[in-house]
Amino acid sequence: MDNITQGAVVAIIGVCTVFTVLAILWGVLELMRIVFSPKGKKAEPAKKAPAPAPAPVAAPAPAAEDDSELIAVLTAAIAASLNQSTYNLKIKSYRRVDSAPIWNRTARLDNLNS
Repeated sequence: MDNITQGAVVAIIGVCTVFTVLAILWGVLELMRIVFSPKGKKAEPAKKAPAPAPAPVAAPAPAAEDDSELIAVLTAAIAASLNQSTYNLKIKSYRRVDSAPIWNRTARLDNLNS
């Protein structure tokens, strides 16, 4: 056999092997789905009407915080980064970030230290 024919035979055998293994894996997964899936639901006796849910309890409103100091610090930080006066800036809104993943905090520290 010449090289091209031999290469084609090896490629066909490889593709057939891959698809055979995939078919076996598919069969195993289907068998596992049949064995481990929940059994068919049996007919239940007459269903009772669900009991009314208790009225939700309103959460206490958080105490109003004085954010004027935080606004001043944010304004000063933005003014310093933009090399502008604080008179030209006005913060309209801000959003607090509760917690950040460790990778996020690490990236922030890398940016601050570089």
